[in-house]
Amino acid sequence: MKPINVKPSVQHCYTDLINLFEHAFFQHYNTQLIKGDEEPIYLPARTKANQSDHHQIVFAHGYYASALHEIAHWCVAGDARRKLEDYGYWYTADGRDHEQQQKFEKVEIKPQAIEWILSAAAQFTFRVSTDNLNGTAEPDRYAFRRLVHQQVALYLAKGLPQRVATLVNALAHFYQTPLPLTLDNFTEDETCVNSK
Repeated sequence: MKPINVKPSVQHCYTDLINLFEHAFFQHYNTQLIKGDEEPIYLPARTKANQSDHHQIVFAHGYYASALHEIAHWCVAGDARRKLEDYGYWYTADGRDHEQQQKFEKVEIKPQAIEWILSAAAQFTFRVSTDNLNGTAEPDRYAFRRLVHQQVALYLAKGLPQRVATLVNALAHFYQTPLPLTLDNFTEDETCVNSK
């Protein structure tokens, strides 16, 4: 099977993704996917930052890719982390030095692998992100993409985490993407970009 390419007729509207996410997860996880106007963030319910009764995955500016990326982080986070703002992870903004970038990439491998899998199910173009346009050293985006590709292969070989599998099925049904996804659907050498 060849890699899934985006069909020109396939429209990717963030409201569709919000509806699919809500249908799949709201009742059991009390979590909403929300279009934000600022930087993306995860906000647990009934906290100082989120007075709502619902947990919120806030993605940036209505960008479909941002929504997929933030969902991927949510899929990686366990019960305890989903009780913490931004899952309790540190984040050093764009402009990281080499050591900070290495730490960033280490924690981004699994979420970006999940994002890639969700993108394939939605027939949406995935671009790996090192998210460091103003760093002191140029990140090796191709090496990072290989690590993300290896993690995709592991997920496909061992089976997808439950929440990922649920959303893959919903996306594949909505976008009429043939399942199961196999490693043949993912090429290691696509163009890389440095930011989302």
